[in-house]
Amino acid sequence: QVQLVESGGGLVQAGGSLRLSCAASGRTFSNYAMGWFRQAPGKEREFVAGITWSGSNTDYADSVKGRFTISRDNAKNTVFLQMNSLKPEDTAIYYCAAPNSVSYYYTPRKYNYWGQGTQVTVSS
Repeated sequence: QVQLVESGGGLVQAGGSLRLSCAASGRTFSNYAMGWFRQAPGKEREFVAGITWSGSNTDYADSVKGRFTISRDNAKNTVFLQMNSLKPEDTAIYYCAAPNSVSYYYTPRKYNYWGQGTQVTVSS
């Protein structure tokens, strides 16, 4: 059974940084892509970043390009999201997700496994 556990969320002032981690277990982590999504109150869950199984390809939502970086450590079964220059509009619950694929997708319904989420709050 695949399990994803996020950590690293919290309260930060605008302009600050946070690093989210997602620890995976239950299957060979390095065989699959990973993604980060977020959901703000009253809004739909949206794609933030994706990374292929090898880490060679990544992509980001336009709203976070240049500020967020997704990476993975296959030896530690962990994917990261480094978030810099945070803005109040980045406030949301952040989820990591895993598809049954070597490539990431932009739509949540393509992902088979989800973590419980971690709250990120950015104050102005």
